[in-house]
Amino acid sequence: MAERPSAPLDAPELADDPIRSLDADAGGDASGPPGDPEDSGPGHGPTASQPVLPLSPTPPPKPSDAADLAPPVVDAETSDGDRDWGVWLFRRGTMSCLVSCVLHGSVLLILGLVVVVGLRPESPGASLVASMANPDAIEPIDGPEWEIQPSEPQRVLGEAVVMDERLPDVDVSPGGQSESAGPLGSGFGLEPSRPIEWFPAPDAPTGGGLAGRSREARARLVPDAGGTPGSEAAVERGLRWLAAYQRPDGSWNFDHNKGRRSGFCPNPGTVASTTGATAIALAPFLGAGYTHQEGEYQETVRKGLYYLASRGLVTPHGVDFQEGTMYAQGLSAIVLCEAYAMTEDQGLKEIAQGALDFIEYAQDKRGGGWRYTPGEPGDTTVTGWQLMALKSGQMAYLRVRSPSIALACEFLDSVSSEYGAQYGYMDTKPRRTTTAIGLLLRMYTGWRRSNPGLRFGVQYLSEWGPSEDNMYYNYYGTQVLRHWGGQEWEQWNPKIRDYLIATQSNRGHEAGSWYFSGGRGDTGGRLYNTAMAVMTLEVYYRYMPLYQQKAFGN
Repeated sequence: MAERPSAPLDAPELADDPIRSLDADAGGDASGPPGDPEDSGPGHGPTASQPVLPLSPTPPPKPSDAADLAPPVVDAETSDGDRDWGVWLFRRGTMSCLVSCVLHGSVLLILGLVVVVGLRPESPGASLVASMANPDAIEPIDGPEWEIQPSEPQRVLGEAVVMDERLPDVDVSPGGQSESAGPLGSGFGLEPSRPIEWFPAPDAPTGGGLAGRSREARARLVPDAGGTPGSEAAVERGLRWLAAYQRPDGSWNFDHNKGRRSGFCPNPGTVASTTGATAIALAPFLGAGYTHQEGEYQETVRKGLYYLASRGLVTPHGVDFQEGTMYAQGLSAIVLCEAYAMTEDQGLKEIAQGALDFIEYAQDKRGGGWRYTPGEPGDTTVTGWQLMALKSGQMAYLRVRSPSIALACEFLDSVSSEYGAQYGYMDTKPRRTTTAIGLLLRMYTGWRRSNPGLRFGVQYLSEWGPSEDNMYYNYYGTQVLRHWGGQEWEQWNPKIRDYLIATQSNRGHEAGSWYFSGGRGDTGGRLYNTAMAVMTLEVYYRYMPLYQQKAFGN
């Protein structure tokens, strides 16, 4: 059936609150979710650090000091026990030794107390910001190549022990960070991974947890944060459409008609990764509070999680969910970590940790980002999903190593301009979608609300407004503005909310779904667009505001 056309900017139902259309975004990625626009603009590279000058050698003692260094005179008629200990005690060398022992002992005691304090499970994990000096220029890509045929190694749920022979070795030479070189800080809850802030600044990001996903919290947060009964009804219609297109084995496919015996819904996607499709379809159910243990979609979520687990390939570096693209790895890790965090199902813990371990292994140890294959120099879109997966691991109290977060911040530095207000894809050339991604990642890695780059970046998003045809940009931009709050959120929210309600299809087999061709949405198809639209409408409770609530609250 023909799909109901998307409401134009001047449609009657949106006449009171139009959305300004964005310029068409060009560029993208070669294997992952779409939306990587190319917009020109100025950019500034990071500042190189100054070398540290060596210390000058210690000068020899002056002749006048020789007497001070001479041994004390001992009375020949006294025994060893009767020596003049006062003379010995106040010798210069002895005093220096005693002072040194006292100072070093005090330092060790303080460090010991810091480590003990850091062992508490409430530790918020790593939120480090680093800088990178003069990153090498990287050739930008023209656009994503979604058609990736995944390898089909044998996988068995709970007993997959096949090693992935095709994974390349990751360079950990100088400039990288090898594990043997010693950790910069362990994972969440094990030892402090950043300096302890005894009195955190009031504008520091301390929220972002999953506490809003319960039925009670969701009912409270929707009206408080700007949602409506209409937006909630659109969420439920979208979830019903997603559930209807789940395949018998628990998976989803970007070609949502594949394997169906009846009915045809237009606009199928072309991406090959079933782990990526299954993960992105599961995420909206978890975002609305539905798990394999609670809610009306228990069986839908259970079958989806089972399928993901059955496709995990155990390797020496963790559990591989790629099926040809690191996008699928990041999405799968997010879903597994969130499902474990919401239910504490011990059956999910090991495989979720394995997914995180593989992400850490696959990071480019020189540039700090991620791309389509392990160790490849990163781009902002793939890095976004991997870093959000590591954040989900922290929320689940799983192990996330600090070096991975610090390196990712170096990558963000290398693609930022205007002091972090805008971000490029693989260089500093600003683009709208990558700017939204970069700003959200900066929020999650510790930038305070008063940071000038963050403030100016939010102003850019506010001036651009939501897009009519690019759900990738809308998904990230809506999260940034929701965390930011204030007048910018009050202007953005009704535009994107009412536009999505108005453009949801209500005809035939596509009823409850969305389709937009922009931002490479044509290759992700109706499944991708529907999942992204539902998660965008779940913004009121899917993650708690970073700058207003405590992380992992009740």
